[in-house]
Amino acid sequence: MLAQIWLENARRAMDQIEAGQMDNIRRAAEAMADTIAVERWVHTFGCGHATIPVEEMYPRIGGFVGFHPMVELPLTFFTNIVGGMSVHQFVFLERVEGYGLEIMKGYNFDPRDCIWLFSHSGINAVNIDIALEAKRQGMKVIAYGSVREAEGKRPRHSSGKTLFELADILVDTCVPARDASVPLKGHVDTVGPVSTIAFVTAVWMTVTTVAEILADRGVKLFIHPSHNVPGDTTAGERLSDALAEYKRRIAGV
Repeated sequence: MLAQIWLENARRAMDQIEAGQMDNIRRAAEAMADTIAVERWVHTFGCGHATIPVEEMYPRIGGFVGFHPMVELPLTFFTNIVGGMSVHQFVFLERVEGYGLEIMKGYNFDPRDCIWLFSHSGINAVNIDIALEAKRQGMKVIAYGSVREAEGKRPRHSSGKTLFELADILVDTCVPARDASVPLKGHVDTVGPVSTIAFVTAVWMTVTTVAEILADRGVKLFIHPSHNVPGDTTAGERLSDALAEYKRRIAGV
């Protein structure tokens, strides 16, 4: 069954992340913990389906204050498929050099911040723009994507560098370049992408490690609780506290 093939491919990516990326995940988590410990931000960004890990980590039950999602709507909302903000525009925009720099102008950054970028291919201009500008402003650049599969690819950017060549810390999501992993009878193209499940796996392996590091340092985390558990009478108060802390810290961004 094709469902079983997809499941095996997803498991393979997760197993490969565990086998080969734990040291890199720890390095990324330590950099993020250093940032959050001084009440600065881990800014997160991706395009298209690489926005899903950004939306997954914060705000989210079990997530905590310290991660700042940078979600550029034209690069994210293309479920219209055709018409306004649709696939054609998205594919064009993520390749436009200079667009990422304009996105960065909308925020205030600090050299103590990190920027955490998600890109399966690492070759599109927007992510490269953002990485270059983040480095210019003194931030550490952390990139997650299909690093090994991107070797030898030509970037769509005049710098001549891929996102993965620019990053200070890399985590390989161990996904094939094609992403869609299941062959289908009578068709050239495969179905069943696995990059999203690999991204989300790597995200929570990282974020839980950040939490562990900060807790060991005695840093109080403002965690989003589930507000759907019967009998938990203080969940609403804890959620309000987390949102208030986010609001306090984000004022300068």
